[in-house]
Amino acid sequence: MKSGFVAIVGKPNVGKSTLLNMLLKEKVSIVSHKPQTTRFNILGILTLDDAQIIFIDTPGIMRKAKDMLDKSLLKEAFSSLQDADVIVMVVEPTYPTEEDLKVLEAVKQSGKPAILVINKIDTIKDKKELLPIMEHYAKLHDFKEIIPISALYQDGLDRLIEAIKKYLPEGDFYFPEDQITDKPLRVIVAEIIREKIYQLYHEEIPYATAVHVEEFIDPEEHPEENRKKVYIRAIIYVERESQKPIIIGEGGRKIKQLGMAARKDIEALLGKPVFLDLHVKVKPKWRRNEGFIRSLNRI
Repeated sequence: MKSGFVAIVGKPNVGKSTLLNMLLKEKVSIVSHKPQTTRFNILGILTLDDAQIIFIDTPGIMRKAKDMLDKSLLKEAFSSLQDADVIVMVVEPTYPTEEDLKVLEAVKQSGKPAILVINKIDTIKDKKELLPIMEHYAKLHDFKEIIPISALYQDGLDRLIEAIKKYLPEGDFYFPEDQITDKPLRVIVAEIIREKIYQLYHEEIPYATAVHVEEFIDPEEHPEENRKKVYIRAIIYVERESQKPIIIGEGGRKIKQLGMAARKDIEALLGKPVFLDLHVKVKPKWRRNEGFIRSLNRI
């Protein structure tokens, strides 16, 4: 038996979260076309007959941190390299950018076995274009393997899993076989709501928002509440008063649209009907508040 931790690293928006979700065939990490969507390391657990692979989906490694939130994201990403047994570095099918090279430097410094994944190959018409890119990366670092994939279309994922298994240490499983993540439901629900904010709002609004689930009452666990649906009360925090009406929308239409979209995914996750109670509060300069940022990843 083999088991170990695999850090998925890369610059923002290369498809790390999509890759994790497709590998697990479950949605544990939120996805958006906007960069810097992931805000903390998320464990995704893939249990096979002969191995348990514990993936760490990390925030994108950017060139420069602008505020405490960015510093927190970089700290999360770099810490995963130290915790990992194997590193999967994800890049796009182009020659490396300055951000890619920064990620690569961190991979080199870790000293861990690394696999290079060239994602989004579905965007290339002539696959021969990949060969010089693969050769270029091979000269930059002694990657154990270089694997072209399309996470979105699940192309090449079986080969990636087999490659990862080669470099995992032998050992017993860390988690029960039916567990797919280490994150509590409250955190996953908050992330689903935040994903819908990224999808429904534009420009700075998604980056200025944080979500915290204050109440989570399951009628099966709390029959004394006499509820027919799972009750979830969540707070959407923004930084300025002017952002609050943008989230709510005229006549509350926008936040109602947000609630409907989020509730659909939450009900699919829980397999139960949900009453989602959303509220918006202002917390000035929360992105500079280290204690508040840490609290978002806790119960």
